[in-house]
Amino acid sequence: MIIRSAVPADLPGIHRLLDQVLAIHAEGRPDLFRAGTRKYTDTEILGLIADADRPCFVALDEDVAPGELLGYALCAVKDYSSSHSMQPIRTLYIDDFCVDEAARGQHVGTALYNYVLDWAREQGFYNITLNVWECNPSARRFYEAMGMQVQKTEMEAIL
Repeated sequence: MIIRSAVPADLPGIHRLLDQVLAIHAEGRPDLFRAGTRKYTDTEILGLIADADRPCFVALDEDVAPGELLGYALCAVKDYSSSHSMQPIRTLYIDDFCVDEAARGQHVGTALYNYVLDWAREQGFYNITLNVWECNPSARRFYEAMGMQVQKTEMEAIL
């Protein structure tokens, strides 16, 4: 398996995996997520790939066609150096993380997460953060197994 920074040729694979992520969320929270949509348009994905403050990583087998990704991690740099109330740290926020449903259980997620973790350490980040939806308990278990712990809790009251 190869893990590397995403390039424009990865667009079809990222697109396909975004569909899988949205399907999980739309099934778990149809009151919030619209089935058959995606978090990002193709133009937005290409913008993320080109943005140094939005590192994007992909996992793939060496022997597959372009677009046949095993997984991705779409990240964002959060810089608190100008904050009046927060410590002046840089956080790498994992905005979206997906392993192809056909590749789950093959340690792709572990390898991809560890790659992102090592990259963030090398770049001098203080921490890595992400959000996980309660309707996706397998994702939560995965992140906990990776050593992540709850930093804060977002709550809701449906009206």
